[in-house]
Amino acid sequence: MERMPKRQRHQLLARLIDENPFMTDRELTRHLKISIQTIRLDRMELGIPELRERMKLMAERSYDSVRSLPLHEVIGDIVDLQLDKSGISIFEIRDEHVFSRTGIARGHHVFAQANSLAVAIIDDKIALTVTADIRFIRPVKLGEKCIAKAYVRSISGERNKSKVELFTYVGDEMVFQGNFVIYRSAGDAENEGGDGHADRH
Repeated sequence: MERMPKRQRHQLLARLIDENPFMTDRELTRHLKISIQTIRLDRMELGIPELRERMKLMAERSYDSVRSLPLHEVIGDIVDLQLDKSGISIFEIRDEHVFSRTGIARGHHVFAQANSLAVAIIDDKIALTVTADIRFIRPVKLGEKCIAKAYVRSISGERNKSKVELFTYVGDEMVFQGNFVIYRSAGDAENEGGDGHADRH
């Protein structure tokens, strides 16, 4: 197979990382069909830091602060957050998250990342999951990085509920999908006398 010219390869590498900053060097080797050493050299020449450093830089960027729960209670690292709009978190599957015999992640860890991000993007002091319609698309394995992307889609006519659509990827492959309805206290606060919903828990 004919090798891609270096300049063209550099342009493609930069574009791939720009489109998906969470791509690992190994994933890049599959896309560009070159060795991992070449990927590392190319990144150095282009001044593109390794994945861990890119994640740190994204986390340091100015983004909204979580209001609905303490940051340490969020499962995964939030790298982008726009309250009541969207959010991204990364969760690496480690030994403690998998079944020892198969190396496959226990489903509740993948769900916990998704659910906590769905709650974290709500711009309210109280946000609780009411319902979750979820689908596990394929098993997640030890060492894989789950990238969860959540989007708030408001439910018309219901001020105290928001719908959150969420997709979790490993690389380019979707592994989990969820639709969450999140209760929020903001709708109740506007009715001083209460409207029945306020006492539901």
